[in-house]
Amino acid sequence: MQKYITHSTEETEIVAENLAAALSGTEIIAMFGGLGAGKTAFTRGLVRGLGADDCVSSPTFALVNEYEGRCPIYHFDMYRVTTGDDLYSTGFFDYMDNGVMIIEWSENIESYLPENRITVHIVPTGENDREITIEGAKIK
Repeated sequence: MQKYITHSTEETEIVAENLAAALSGTEIIAMFGGLGAGKTAFTRGLVRGLGADDCVSSPTFALVNEYEGRCPIYHFDMYRVTTGDDLYSTGFFDYMDNGVMIIEWSENIESYLPENRITVHIVPTGENDREITIEGAKIK
């Protein structure tokens, strides 16, 4: 497990960019954190680190946004997913092993996530400060 303390959105994005450098292209990144924790900022850094220059926004209503970098990137928002049927209707399982899956609100689907995932917990510790814990990946 690796722990980082960031003091700005930019620093949070840099941690994510560094994680992106360690990815092979088929990982599942399960993000945990409440509203305003910094999950979308972290995703921005991941997407940029994977070589995509798209404008990243939370796919709250679309459920999934797709980006193309050095591999396909699938950005899920599971905030509104509350049942297994909801999850299946998103096509979630069709995306596995086809690119990097970044999942916000993973706590809503935790029992459906594979064990060999990368887990990111983001906890606000101040107005701009975040404690980021990453398990399942080694960042240089």
